[in-house]
Amino acid sequence: MSLSLSSSAFSIQPTRYEALRARFSSQFISPIQVSSSTHARSVSRVNSPSFFKFSRERLDPVAASAASAAETATAPSSFRDKAPKDINVLVVGSTGYIGKFVVRELVKRGFNVIAVARERSGIRGRNSKEETLNELRGANVCFSDVTDLETLEKSVEGLGCGIDVVVSCLASRNGGVKDSWKIDYEATRNSLLAGRKFGAAHFVLLSAICVQKPLLEFQRAKLKFEAELMKAAEEDGKFSYSIVRPTAFFKSLGGQVELVKDGKPYVMFGDGKLCACKPMSEPDLASFIADCVLSEEKVNRVLPIGGPGKALTPLEQGEILFRLLGKEPKFLKVPIEIMDFAIGVLDFLVKIFPGLEDAAEFGKIGRYYAAESMLILDPETGEYSSDKTPSYGKDTLEEFFEKVLREGMAGQELGEQTIF
Repeated sequence: MSLSLSSSAFSIQPTRYEALRARFSSQFISPIQVSSSTHARSVSRVNSPSFFKFSRERLDPVAASAASAAETATAPSSFRDKAPKDINVLVVGSTGYIGKFVVRELVKRGFNVIAVARERSGIRGRNSKEETLNELRGANVCFSDVTDLETLEKSVEGLGCGIDVVVSCLASRNGGVKDSWKIDYEATRNSLLAGRKFGAAHFVLLSAICVQKPLLEFQRAKLKFEAELMKAAEEDGKFSYSIVRPTAFFKSLGGQVELVKDGKPYVMFGDGKLCACKPMSEPDLASFIADCVLSEEKVNRVLPIGGPGKALTPLEQGEILFRLLGKEPKFLKVPIEIMDFAIGVLDFLVKIFPGLEDAAEFGKIGRYYAAESMLILDPETGEYSSDKTPSYGKDTLEEFFEKVLREGMAGQELGEQTIF
């Protein structure tokens, strides 16, 4: 999850405070007809009001074999010996901010991608089915509900093919207490159970580098699932995992670009050096996650990852922005104690008004990202290390800022992940 405050994983939007899925039909969009040409494929659909629909643009289904999904699930897996087009990759969280990039990257690499999506996806469910199909074009789109295990299992069973790999890009929409456990733990666990039931031999999990120091509910939820995923691999030698823990995403650092462009000061906590991160672009992270599908080097490993170059503090991020604008730096330094006071008040009020539970959690999230670095944490010294944090990719924050200055933040909306 990436959230926003002007530190290593936040951007402040001062004037807004945003606080903070049925009946299943066994009918499908079918039949799927594949022409003899590898470049000319057609899909005929049977209109159906079913909860789950299976749509394909690129059709290389392993389902073409006579084996049923249940038979496939019991067969030993050797998916790494197959060509990408014969590897079925189930992606959950496919319409999320990172999930969309992951689907595109997997499709580009030739995998047979099955993207699980809600019937209404996107920020606050604003995208229709057709919009989702268009957004995930090239993938096979499966409309289902990851928060309901029975529904998800029926959906996967209805595909008529086995699953080789599950890639989870699920993340809580806002970091609230209940939503964190519902998505970061329960829905992700459902994806593991459903995937393994139908043959998945590898699970790629998008986690977060901040779980190293778990003070927040979404971090605890992620860690609980990580532990269960590791245990599953320990108990079954034919099953493996890759846990990806990225640092801050570019979009979570871009919320102040347009404000500064309009003459506003760059807001940061303390002296702007309380924390640092190695920001990473979404395409670079998607590429790293796609690497995890086949890479033997990434099997059964926890993989912290950052972008290229040195770690950047909020102060340095602001300086880059002012330099690009050709303006004299103008910073607004906010004492971190202000957040400590607000959290104290909210913690007191939540004892009287339980409904404020999420508000109190949001305050803690803001405080965490304002003061904690998104880098490898040395457990012995308690210090964050830029040198020990691996780098990957080629996209830089400066290039991202340049693009936002030209084109704005369209498509980079934080939605329910915005704190202020």
